[in-house]
Amino acid sequence: MLPRAAVSLLEPNLTLSGSILALTPAMLKIHGIRGLVLDVDDTLISTRSAIVPEEVKVWMAEIKQVVNVTLVSNNLSHTRIRRVAGVLELPYIFGARKPSRKKVRQAVSKMNLPLHEVGMVGDRLFTDVLVGNRLGMFTVLVEPMMDPKNSRRRISWLRSFELWLSKVLSATFKL
Repeated sequence: MLPRAAVSLLEPNLTLSGSILALTPAMLKIHGIRGLVLDVDDTLISTRSAIVPEEVKVWMAEIKQVVNVTLVSNNLSHTRIRRVAGVLELPYIFGARKPSRKKVRQAVSKMNLPLHEVGMVGDRLFTDVLVGNRLGMFTVLVEPMMDPKNSRRRISWLRSFELWLSKVLSATFKL
């Protein structure tokens, strides 16, 4: 059995039973969130896609009206993350090595906001939620963004374990 403190580091403050598109400006306001650090792969776009979906562009335009946003990705492809950030007109950091706190702290510092007023949003417990909780941020777990052409993609054993664990921690994902 894991110690309660270790388990709480994996518990998001908010779990959405949908993609990032389910996160609304009203939700952010209710929780006092003035900034967002967003994961990229499978949070904003499918890892199997190079194109930012139109609905993500529309959602981002709405969100950017109410909060500061920075992309922070573990992806090592500067070209990929720069392209996504360029389309969405956002600052970005790639190769972050989450759950390492260094690059996420750097992104929040540039927002000039206290950590508790910044949300860390992502689709992974062991990277996005863990780093956000380690820093005292408001954490949001979303379902992965799926490429409609590859909706039956293979799920890694680690991802399967995270999905199982999220259910144990009262999340609402479907395998």
